[in-house]
Amino acid sequence: MGLSRANLFALGAIALWVSLAALGVLLHHVPPFLLTGIGLLIGSLVALVLSRFNWRDGQVPLRTLALGVYGLFGYHFLLFMALRDAPPVEANLINYLWPLGMVVMAPWFLPGTKATPQHLMAGLIGFAGAALAITNGQSIAVVPSWGYVWALAAAFVWASYSLMTQRVAGFTTAALGLFGLVSGLLALLCHVALEPATALSSIDWLYLIAMGLGPLGAAFYLWDAALKLGDARQIGVLSFLTPLGSTMLLLWVRGERPSLSLALSAALIVGAAWVGTRKA
Repeated sequence: MGLSRANLFALGAIALWVSLAALGVLLHHVPPFLLTGIGLLIGSLVALVLSRFNWRDGQVPLRTLALGVYGLFGYHFLLFMALRDAPPVEANLINYLWPLGMVVMAPWFLPGTKATPQHLMAGLIGFAGAALAITNGQSIAVVPSWGYVWALAAAFVWASYSLMTQRVAGFTTAALGLFGLVSGLLALLCHVALEPATALSSIDWLYLIAMGLGPLGAAFYLWDAALKLGDARQIGVLSFLTPLGSTMLLLWVRGERPSLSLALSAALIVGAAWVGTRKA
């Protein structure tokens, strides 16, 4: 599998997103919107540093700002609604339709792009691997719930946001920081309106800073760079590595051994990445 510069950026973002679940476990007692709000606000500071403290570079049309908030805030809002109203495993599985969504929807959002049989096959194999990683090979019980609707909407939002960033005028790293800043403030407003007040310890703040600088900060900038330089279909297939890596890291944190189903999941996802990124 040849790795282009764009794919390397995508893998960097994925590596940071892998840590999100483990950090979420360590911060499970923190209300989700408070967690997201603080994380995104800290992440927006990364843009301030990368842009050399020049916020003027972050000026973008209102349409582009709305797209950024749609992606960063809309995705997390819908995902947390899904996790609240539906069983977490099933909700997370539906949420991880977003990499497949990028592959399938690319022709709709990006003129001149085709959903080739090669990319569709890679996407389906990758989703099968992600499903094994998330469910650990166990059967799941699907019961009617609005949570599944929220999870499907979250998957659509992140896939469509990722594709639509390539249709607007180019924006700088500082603009991404503005997206995170506005989204973080909206998440904190949701916390005030929907969640109980929570006191945070010094250890909580250390984990929050790690989350903000990594999966809710630098990961977004790497992801944006990958999408601007690469093929969204290939990047979508590579994204199936996120639930696999996340599950493996959680097992390591808990001192548990990987199961046979996880090994099969790894084989499927790596195979999908190979199929999706090789030349036709």
